[in-house]
Amino acid sequence: MRTRTLTLAAAAGAALLATAALPATASPSGTKSPASAQEGSVSAASLLAKVTSCSQISNGKYKTDDETSATIPVCGKNGAVFWKADMDIDCDGQVTGKCNGNTDPWFQDDTAFHQSDGKPLRADSLPYVVVPSSSSIWKYTSAGIKGGGVVAVIYNNKVEYAVVGDTGPTNIIGEASYATAQALGIDPDPETGGTDSGVTYILFKNSQVSPIESHGAAVSLGDSLAKQFLQSN
Repeated sequence: MRTRTLTLAAAAGAALLATAALPATASPSGTKSPASAQEGSVSAASLLAKVTSCSQISNGKYKTDDETSATIPVCGKNGAVFWKADMDIDCDGQVTGKCNGNTDPWFQDDTAFHQSDGKPLRADSLPYVVVPSSSSIWKYTSAGIKGGGVVAVIYNNKVEYAVVGDTGPTNIIGEASYATAQALGIDPDPETGGTDSGVTYILFKNSQVSPIESHGAAVSLGDSLAKQFLQSN
């Protein structure tokens, strides 16, 4: 739930993580940082082939950072919405060694959606995506997107399944948790990491992982929804 005021530093030179595939049952508790994607059985290329054109459903477009112009629309497909943007790093939620007020100038100790025990999400171990707070540009709930909804995040020919875990500024798009970035080989440093472009976010409508903190459940459901997405588009 941050409001960034600085331009995100490019992540050139960041070391990529291992690219071993994960089974659908990996990291069931969400307590460990996920290994690097590919996750599930649906390839990045197959998903990207279905989002080559945009049927815009947002009333306007979003910025990727405060200093950029608004160029990113939210697009609609059968069973999903998607956008192509950058990735800023969200380290909000539970205080950990990697995510705290010292490591993240924009740190907030809460997330819009909470674990099953009522605690905020843990950004350094749970892959989650930030959606723009509802506004005249777009209201995510009107598109069937909810907290805990499944998101396929695609970068550099890798697929990582995440959940909708937090909300951000009403005019900015393109943000995900420390764990999401790390799994995709993106520098997860909340202050200097991220990537300026090349990330595709596919959010599956009317989906919800329970409990929200179970990454294994997100991978299993995400893989199933990805297969349906290919069949219906």
